[in-house]
Amino acid sequence: MENPAVRIQNLNVYYGNEQVLFNINLSVPRNSVYAILGPSGCGKSTLLRTINRLIELRPEARVEGKVEIMGIDVYRELPREQVARLAGMVFQMPNPLPHLSIYDNVALGPRLHGVAKGRKLDEIVREALEQAGLWEEVKNKLKKPATSLSGGQQQRLCIARALALRPPVLLMDEPTANLDPVNESKIEELIRKLSRETTIIIVTHDPEQAKRVANRGAIIFKGKIVKENFIDSLFAVPYYDLIQKLTLEERMIIEALQEKDR
Repeated sequence: MENPAVRIQNLNVYYGNEQVLFNINLSVPRNSVYAILGPSGCGKSTLLRTINRLIELRPEARVEGKVEIMGIDVYRELPREQVARLAGMVFQMPNPLPHLSIYDNVALGPRLHGVAKGRKLDEIVREALEQAGLWEEVKNKLKKPATSLSGGQQQRLCIARALALRPPVLLMDEPTANLDPVNESKIEELIRKLSRETTIIIVTHDPEQAKRVANRGAIIFKGKIVKENFIDSLFAVPYYDLIQKLTLEERMIIEALQEKDR
């Protein structure tokens, strides 16, 4: 694939002496939604945090291999604090900063990167809130605490905060897991809309959600990519049947691959 938004090559990740990701290789097309699926504890969130180097917040973590975002090797060519300009992050639980206002939550990133105040910052905040589909709901209460918003609004505020640095890639770790169906639908609609200009990598345990929002995806099992394809092809075999089959054949499929890599 030429000029992908994200390219991962020969990636291995360790927590201390325990290896948690094994020889990950994948390329994510620009302006697409890429789903990372798999059962709990398989390494999905670890992979996401490796892309933007949040993995390094765990002192026992060790990363081998290459991660490129928009052609830039983020481990060798950038300081960690600059990676947010390339890849914003949205977490499973809405996490607005409770001591900051709605406006200041969105403005935090631009301020830290040199946009201190004034009309330019106002424009950035408004644009990010508009992109997140939240502007009309909060434009008259920007100085109110972020925690005054509903759960669904708080998650969209977190999306706006991530978008304020105008990153070409947005990482989302099960962003609808704690939302009701109405707000889940709003976030999914927003993901599809944002992907016209932004590459989105979403971790989800829900194959139906992946079918609704993603163009392409990968299934991870025991720290390995076991299947990667366009979404329709990825689920030619029903997802849960695939996972059940992998569980039954774990010794033959997974342990053999791990032994080969040793």
